Amino acid sequence: MITLWGRRNSMNVQKVVWALEELGLTYDRHNAAGSFGGTDRTEFRAMNPMGLVPVLQDGEATMFESNAIVRYLAARHGDGRLRPRAPKPLSLAEQWMDWTQLNLGLPAMNLFMQSVRTARDKQNRRTIEEAEAKLHELLPIADRAVADKAYVAGDELSFGDIPLGVFIWRLSCFDWQRPALGNLERWHERLKTRAAYRKAVMLPTGRSPEEWAAYEKQFA
Repeated sequence: MITLWGRRNSMNVQKVVWALEELGLTYDRHNAAGSFGGTDRTEFRAMNPMGLVPVLQDGEATMFESNAIVRYLAARHGDGRLRPRAPKPLSLAEQWMDWTQLNLGLPAMNLFMQSVRTARDKQNRRTIEEAEAKLHELLPIADRAVADKAYVAGDELSFGDIPLGVFIWRLSCFDWQRPALGNLERWHERLKTRAAYRKAVMLPTGRSPEEWAAYEKQFA
């Protein structure tokens, strides 16, 4: 039995849930972090000394770090699903997973935290503007990557699509000056047809700190 610790509205937890659902794996999930707490407990810190979610236990393997967990699940349970067998698509999946985390992650999170998680009278306009400018620089790169293929690594969904798909959904759920990118929008519409993506990722985020708190409890 696979066990996952983490609340459903965490983007990092959503990556893992999406992978689990795509692979058709049976798992138990326990709420942790955010308003649920529990990450300071000794037994949790024994699994992840950083005190963060997600944490996954699969037999003797206990892991943290969302991207590493997704890659592990694809390698251990995928049998060619999510983890491409051929070197070229595998290299693209690895590349786009890392690119998304290292480049898109910070401005996307800054924009979300300021626009949704921070009360309007306390929002930092400079942080918002800098995040929007960076996303306008980065998102066209992803748009070009899917100009001539269905997914970032080719014709099939791979773990390389998962971080990007989670960030793009989150960025679609609130108002900001988003660029019009046809290739990326078509790719995102393709993700929306997948039952695993709808279940794991396509959850409402709320547009204020109050709505966010209600959402966290509602979709526990």
